[in-house]
Amino acid sequence: MRKVLAVLLLGIVGYYTFSAFASVPFGENRDTVGDYYLNTTVEKTGSVNTVTSIVVNYRGFDTLGEVTVLFLASTGLAAILFDKRGRKRRRQHASLIVRVGAHLIYPLIAMLGVYVFVHGHLTPGGGFQGGAIIATGVLLMFMSYRSFEVSHKWLTYLESLAGISFVAIGLSGLIWGNSFLQNILPLGVPNELFSAGVIPIIYIAVGIKVGAELTGLLDNLLKTIK
Repeated sequence: MRKVLAVLLLGIVGYYTFSAFASVPFGENRDTVGDYYLNTTVEKTGSVNTVTSIVVNYRGFDTLGEVTVLFLASTGLAAILFDKRGRKRRRQHASLIVRVGAHLIYPLIAMLGVYVFVHGHLTPGGGFQGGAIIATGVLLMFMSYRSFEVSHKWLTYLESLAGISFVAIGLSGLIWGNSFLQNILPLGVPNELFSAGVIPIIYIAVGIKVGAELTGLLDNLLKTIK
């Protein structure tokens, strides 16, 4: 009896599911929202990267929330690991080849990270990706040199300055414009470095903030392995 009821129930669910999909006409373009942004982004924001315009401009407040979540996560991890800093395990030096290679590659990784978030309004990438790349370079140095240290004082300054800059840009749009994070600067010439108004400035702030937070997070994780 249970099997019969199960089959009947599945049949009813399957029938209504199929009917719902069958009622949708094929070949009809319903991407009107996507088409709007693709066709108007350059004109309205000055950025040739539509994804960047959406992330930083149209839904920039949500991006601010994401950066805040990352800050809370790194702060929470630091609080959890604070009482474990005295329990240190020995961390070995990497080989000479790895140390020399890391010393040579680290500046290039940092340069790539800066390039990614500075050019976020022109090419794929942005603040989150650039900040993560910079933190990856710091992790390489952590893994290669046992004596490598970062200044939490400077990390705090950089993270705070970047966060305040992000909020200040948003408030300036609210004061001199009509909405939070409104693009109030000249848009410039599309596809040039100094274009898209406040978008590249926001991405620079996001890149610095994410890089500082991830670096601090890695440092807190490795404090128990010295």
